[in-house]
Amino acid sequence: METEEQARNRFQSELEFVQCLANPNYLNFLAQRGVLRERPFINYLKYLLYWKEPEYSKFLKYPHCLHMLELLQYEHFRKELVNAQCAKFIDEQQLLHWQHYSRKRTRLQQALAEQQQPQQQPPPHGNATTK
Repeated sequence: METEEQARNRFQSELEFVQCLANPNYLNFLAQRGVLRERPFINYLKYLLYWKEPEYSKFLKYPHCLHMLELLQYEHFRKELVNAQCAKFIDEQQLLHWQHYSRKRTRLQQALAEQQQPQQQPPPHGNATTK
C-alpha cells in the first residue's frame, strides 16, 4: 500500500514528466536514444493518459503536453520524432500557436475593456438650475 507521502511524490513526479512532453526537443532526445521504442515506456505513456481527466489536467501549466501525450500513443509519431527536423517543426508550430493565442487574447481583452467604458459622459453634478 502506498503512503500519502509516496502518493504525493508520485503525483509530483508524474506531473513534471507529463509536462516535459510539451517540449519537442525532449521528445527528440528520448526518440534518438530509443526510449520511445521500449514497450515498458510505451505502456507508461498509455498509463499517463489519466492526466487528460479534468481532476488532473487542472494542475497542468503546459496544456500542449496533453496533445503530445495523445500523439505519442501512435507508433508513427514516435518514429518521426527521431528526426530533429520533426522536433523543430513542432517547436515552431507551438511558438506560432502561442503568438496567435497571445495576440487574439490581447484583442479580446481590449474589446471587452472598450465595451465596459461608458458610451456617454454622465451629466455634470452640481447646484446649477436650468431656466
